[in-house]
Amino acid sequence: MRDFIYLDHQATTPLAPESLEAMLPWLSGPEAIGFANPHSMHRAGRVAAAAVEVAREQVAQLLPKGGRVIFTSGATEAINQAIRAVPLGAIALSAVEHSAVVNAALASGAECQELPVSKDGVVDPDVDFPEGADLVAVMQVNNEIGTIQPVARLAERAHEAGALFLCDAVQGAGKLPPPEDADFIAITAHKLYGPKGIGALWVREGLSIAPWIHGGGQESGLRSGTLSPALCAGFGAAAALAKARMDVDFQHLSGLAARARAILARWTVNGSESARWPGNLSLRLAGLNFPRLLSDCRTIAFSAGSACGSGTGAPSRVLTAIGLEAVEARNSIRLGFGRYTTMDEVETACHALDAAATAQGC
Repeated sequence: MRDFIYLDHQATTPLAPESLEAMLPWLSGPEAIGFANPHSMHRAGRVAAAAVEVAREQVAQLLPKGGRVIFTSGATEAINQAIRAVPLGAIALSAVEHSAVVNAALASGAECQELPVSKDGVVDPDVDFPEGADLVAVMQVNNEIGTIQPVARLAERAHEAGALFLCDAVQGAGKLPPPEDADFIAITAHKLYGPKGIGALWVREGLSIAPWIHGGGQESGLRSGTLSPALCAGFGAAAALAKARMDVDFQHLSGLAARARAILARWTVNGSESARWPGNLSLRLAGLNFPRLLSDCRTIAFSAGSACGSGTGAPSRVLTAIGLEAVEARNSIRLGFGRYTTMDEVETACHALDAAATAQGC
């Protein structure tokens, strides 16, 4: 068992050995050709370009048929590209969307309206969309509380209303079947055991979108800039591994979550008990002081919620959206389990966290 227990897999995942192995040939020095620019026309460039296309197809296997994969620097860029890709007058987005979606929508100049969620953190699949909405954005799996949204039904209804559907599938890609009826899907490599610095936007065939980054015309003119064959190869290998291990990983995480829930039985689950990804366990305990718990359990990596919102001092927007009071939101922690997390680690961490909370008088 490792000395440091990592339970923050919603923030990022460790690099899979298979992903690292796929990257190494494209990080080689001048004695090989792996460093070549994949947009060059000579042999070395064509070899690098071929590696990029292999990776593109591997990533595409995690996504619906009938679309194209555009490589980006990550999901945040992909989300921004989707929101800016078509003229929008109004956007409807769930109350628990990631800040990447919320802030990109606000910056777009479109009118933004929020779709409420239940106390379980789930959007009603029959929720009323604002009249005139051009885009509906609902994430597949929430990054803070792990709830799974009814995205297939919501996408169907968005189309019936004449709107496009954007799905942030960062937490679901490679773990759950893809949202089949979406028009745009944003994913990132580092949430599925690939490298940081690369993601993808999936765009449904037939959609005409505007370029996002202008320059040399790479990615079919939609996102200019030199691609990294190493990052692409690492992303592709991680995607292929995730697809192959989807069922095995789900069963492993389900067992870890059940054991953690048994040890922390007196803690209250935030969000749905059933419609959730088992690798995410959001819990609260009355009177809990999170900064003190983090200090007392410094050999355990866990969080209060989204890494993107840490340090703001404000209560979680997601937790308040499901009806928690500010104090309850601040009494919450998030445990994120992953492919390489062991049962011993979960048991050790959960017993330590519970003992530290007891020492606080909780």
